[in-house]
Amino acid sequence: MNNKLSYIQAILFTLFSLCALKTNAQTAYLPHYTTKNGLPSNNCYYTTQDKKGYIWVATDAGVSRFDGTVFENFTVDDGLPDNQILQLHEDSKGRMWFLSLSGQLSYFYNGKIYNEQNNKQLKGLNFNAVIVSFFEDSKGRIWFGTNKNILGLWDGKSLIKYSSTLKESQYANAYIQEDKQGNIWAYSTQAVFLFIKNNFVLIHDNKLALSYKTFYTRADKSVYFLNSEGLNIRNGALSNLVFKVNPELLNNRPGYIYVDEKGLWLGNNSGIYVVDFNGKTTQLLKDVDVSQVIKDKNKNIWFTTNNGIYRLPEENERVFIFGRGSKLGNESIKSINKDSFGRLWMGLGNNNIQILDPKNNKLEKVNIPDQKKYNTIKQLLVDEKYKKIFFASDYGVGYVDENYPKKKEINYLKEVNNSVFVVKNFSLNTANSLALALSSGVVIINDRINKLEFSSLHYRENKDYFQDRAYRVYYDHFQNLWFANINGINEFKNGNLNQYFTKNPLLTKRVNDIKQLKDNLFAMATDGYGILIIKNGKLIKHLNLKSGLNNNIITKLFVKENYLWAISNNGVNRINIANDTFVINSFDYANDLLSDDLNDLYITSNIAYFATNSGLVYFNYNKQNKQTKAPATFISSVSVNRVMLDLTPANFILKPSERNITINYSAIDFKNRKISYRYRLKDDQNWSETKNRRLELSSLEPGTYCFEVSAKSQDSEWSKPAKIDFKVEKHFWQTTLFLIILLAIGAFVIYIITVRITKRQKNKEQEQLLLKNKILMLEQQALQAMMNPHFVFNVMNSIQHYINTQNTSSANKVLTGFAKLIRKNLEICTKSYISLEEEIAYLNLYLSLEKNRFGDRFTYHISVDQQLDKEETQIPSMLLQPYIENAIWHGIMPKEEGGQVKLDIIQKDDEYLWIKIIDDGVGIKNSLSNKNTSHQSKGMSLTQERINLLNKIEAKPIQLFIEQNGKSGTTVTILVPLT
Repeated sequence: MNNKLSYIQAILFTLFSLCALKTNAQTAYLPHYTTKNGLPSNNCYYTTQDKKGYIWVATDAGVSRFDGTVFENFTVDDGLPDNQILQLHEDSKGRMWFLSLSGQLSYFYNGKIYNEQNNKQLKGLNFNAVIVSFFEDSKGRIWFGTNKNILGLWDGKSLIKYSSTLKESQYANAYIQEDKQGNIWAYSTQAVFLFIKNNFVLIHDNKLALSYKTFYTRADKSVYFLNSEGLNIRNGALSNLVFKVNPELLNNRPGYIYVDEKGLWLGNNSGIYVVDFNGKTTQLLKDVDVSQVIKDKNKNIWFTTNNGIYRLPEENERVFIFGRGSKLGNESIKSINKDSFGRLWMGLGNNNIQILDPKNNKLEKVNIPDQKKYNTIKQLLVDEKYKKIFFASDYGVGYVDENYPKKKEINYLKEVNNSVFVVKNFSLNTANSLALALSSGVVIINDRINKLEFSSLHYRENKDYFQDRAYRVYYDHFQNLWFANINGINEFKNGNLNQYFTKNPLLTKRVNDIKQLKDNLFAMATDGYGILIIKNGKLIKHLNLKSGLNNNIITKLFVKENYLWAISNNGVNRINIANDTFVINSFDYANDLLSDDLNDLYITSNIAYFATNSGLVYFNYNKQNKQTKAPATFISSVSVNRVMLDLTPANFILKPSERNITINYSAIDFKNRKISYRYRLKDDQNWSETKNRRLELSSLEPGTYCFEVSAKSQDSEWSKPAKIDFKVEKHFWQTTLFLIILLAIGAFVIYIITVRITKRQKNKEQEQLLLKNKILMLEQQALQAMMNPHFVFNVMNSIQHYINTQNTSSANKVLTGFAKLIRKNLEICTKSYISLEEEIAYLNLYLSLEKNRFGDRFTYHISVDQQLDKEETQIPSMLLQPYIENAIWHGIMPKEEGGQVKLDIIQKDDEYLWIKIIDDGVGIKNSLSNKNTSHQSKGMSLTQERINLLNKIEAKPIQLFIEQNGKSGTTVTILVPLT
């Protein structure tokens, strides 16, 4: 019986679709787009679809391109010559032509609008008239009809204009068409013309069209047209009447017509009229001024009006409403169910239950006396065992026989103590029990027919009562009672209470509905966490927004065959539960009506019914879980530094300064609105997913890029990517040539610096060499000075004296010492530095000879710091002897009694060696004052100059101090750096 009724309902539904509903009580839902949705104006003139699938709309405030979700608008700021565009036509090259009220032509091509200002060819297309028709023939030539006696032919290079010389047969407002044989025809309201031998020839024909708008060319190149009789068809010169049309429709300013297999679609000031081939007329959009009807590639029918545009979805996607203008009264339907007769029971407000018979759309009202207690009927359940319909409000539960109105008796649930109770939900098992979810807990009534009552004073805990506020109760197929309270999910099974909420935190969340699936699976609709799938008390699947649900707040569930249906404030989802796949589908084409006001649902084998605040919404759904075709994806525009690019080239080369790129892309889908996108800039990169339809790239690094973008609806795979290649050139300083030049300059600079440093180093070395040579020369001069002629002469006299007195031993001794001194001088004169030990040996030899010469009048003493390593400590050679000699000859010898010379060598710190030459002679100041000449010791002056030269080439200077010791005696202090 039920299958037969479902079959009948499906047939009725199909018939209902074909005739677009016969009564005002049920109407097909037409999505309506206005300025609120993004149109530039509600006053729309013309609509067309391009080859890609975009819907274009011409308005009095510009042109709009629609992809199903977003209107992209173009105005004079974007290149239109006039904001009032009357018609839109696409040619074979993909150019979308705009016919404006001012008569100026322009077109959109590959993301850019071309007009007289930026296109030379368009400057010649000037008619000084409004262009009313546009046609491209099989040769690619474009024909223009105007509101004046002018026709135009443009071959892409030159324009030829034609005008009629016949006063009663003019070309004004002509429609141009090509027949099967390639002949060009022009139909005006005054005459018919054929293009023969480069000119139009008048063809006598008494069947003249009402206007250029009342023509429709078929795919086989025959043409439909309306005249004063009705719809005609013309093949070349032959025309026939198809069927007559009510003259009232023809005289009410008909707009652009459309003809398909159903018949004539005619729009005028009063709405849309569909006249089938039998002459039967159906009206849509009553009292709406409709200027045009078109059908797109997906069989959606679009209506252009002075109040935006409307879309009649293709038959399999049409949604219908029962409520507005019907006997429902209060259109807000809170609950819905179906009885065994196939009638729909609807719970409304104002203690109102309505029964709808889909076979005849007849309504029957169930009158409930207690209006206050049963104001809003929020739940309806069918008691299949007892053939009753149970209903519930916030404050009561009752039932009525499903054979209503034959049996009108109504029974109500009683609380024996007359206590007030608040009902959240109820459930029936297949036996006799009724379970209630109350604000005070869960109550089980064991005999719902004969004893529909309970006592709040005689609860039996964990038997027929479970405390704590409850939200939902549900009897499964095994008569086990599931309920959700403030703690979470519970199951009362065989007298035992299973508290599943202790096993998983998600099972503690508020549950709005519970349904049993196959294989002992249970679905829990939560209040903010999607749908939980439970098996044996354990959570095995969690469905949420990320999984594809419209919303995480699920209010109701319904199980039909292998599908779980779920509703939320964002619409409806259908979940395939076969093989535990849990594939989620959405019905976006219906969600315009099923958003924000969904209350309940009921699903038959063919039709999905929804209780909404706007009435009963229903549609025929496809039982097969077919995947939706992926939406076509396009790159709609690209701008660089806010300048739109022509997308004609396959790739772009951008200058280094053109690095701020904005790419707009879209997917054409009039069925689904939840479109996801993914993109990448290089084919070896990972995809980035987004909901945005615009990508802004700022300061891209130089390089080669391939931007790819694809899209998917909720039920589809990813589409084939749309691509665009571009290259961002490097700045000059980033190029290889610049780097080569930079390296060359750098190498040259380094070379110059190196040469200069080398030259400076060589000069310094040369200077140091010269200094060293000069030091050597001074050393040689010092050597000569040290070998004082007087000293040599006196030593030789002493030797001669010893020889004459035959004191050969003394002579030999003096001669041997002198020879050693000469040899020592020859050794050290070749060295710049000698060890302290060598210097002391040399000075001892020198002082012994002086001692031998002066006898007791002269004594000396050499003291060396024991901490010094005399072999390792180095001092400049021939540094001390001139000062010792000067102390002997100028300090001690002038004294008759003679004197002593002391040499102290000590180390006070780590930086200098302290050398003191101390004598007790006459004193340097006294010696200088007693001299009559300015004679200065040659040895001392040469040594002083040598010290100055050494200080120039060594890091630390040699410091020299000479001072008199009081009234007599002199101290020479020399600080020699330790190396």
